[in-house]
Amino acid sequence: MRLSAFFFEIVPLSGFFLGAQYYTLIVAAIISLILGLMVMLVFYVIEKRISKFQIFGICMSALFTFFAYSFNDDEFVKIQPTIFNGFFSAVLLFGIFYKKAIMKQFFGSQFSLNDETWYKLSLRWGLFFLFLTIINEISWRFLETEDWVFIKVFVLSPLVGIFMLCQLPITLKGRIKTK
Repeated sequence: MRLSAFFFEIVPLSGFFLGAQYYTLIVAAIISLILGLMVMLVFYVIEKRISKFQIFGICMSALFTFFAYSFNDDEFVKIQPTIFNGFFSAVLLFGIFYKKAIMKQFFGSQFSLNDETWYKLSLRWGLFFLFLTIINEISWRFLETEDWVFIKVFVLSPLVGIFMLCQLPITLKGRIKTK
């Protein structure tokens, strides 16, 4: 995992957690969105590129934060991970069904992997995003807001990092050797 990817996730997440502790969930989402935009801008200046995944994530966050603010309804903040993860799960798993490794479309410029590895990663991430979708949906519907925030920040987010690290062996094994 690149350090930039870590900061891209941790800074907005930290802002979200702190905002949720001291303000409303909608304010927390606004803080997280602003921090996410700032981090993306910083890494664009440093790396001269922005990944499609980052752009999509920021756009989804902006859309759901806008709805939450406009309708003064924090459920939009709570369902955003369900929609985001559910969308990626569907895209990745339908891709597998149609014999396309969609992970390659998102991360092909960052990693040079063989097709078999891209398929395996697409399947694994598709199933993992489905798992995250189900957990978020159960959490926001049956837990208090404070407990949902805790699950989102201290359970699911670290779980994503752990899952990502668990994919490292297959990623390293599937690298295409450059001459």
